[in-house]
Amino acid sequence: MPVLMTRLILYVRDVGLLKSFYQTHFGFPVTEEIENEWVVLKPGEMELALHRVGEAFRELPKHATTSNSKIVFSVESGLSELREKLLNAGVRMRDLKRYDGFAQLMCDGEDPEGNVFQLSQADS
Repeated sequence: MPVLMTRLILYVRDVGLLKSFYQTHFGFPVTEEIENEWVVLKPGEMELALHRVGEAFRELPKHATTSNSKIVFSVESGLSELREKLLNAGVRMRDLKRYDGFAQLMCDGEDPEGNVFQLSQADS
């Protein structure tokens, strides 16, 4: 029996802010929503769900917690231009990078709550 990953849930402080971020910069459509509590975006085969954290965690400083996860999004072309567009919009982005033996151009960024995402473009 195959096991498939279909959804990634991020616990966030401001569902509306992150919904707007991912829609504005990446155009992900919304498939489910409970205003200010829950939203499901459809960036491809998987779903990205944003779930408001419990009350005890809402007042922590913005980057009080750390995450050991990274969300990876692939683009077919135009990674350098997308990175510049994000930088111009005030999104925290790191430099473009490559690794020997890995046919990908990549760069990391952070959403408004500090969740790290990577943009990846395969070499053609």
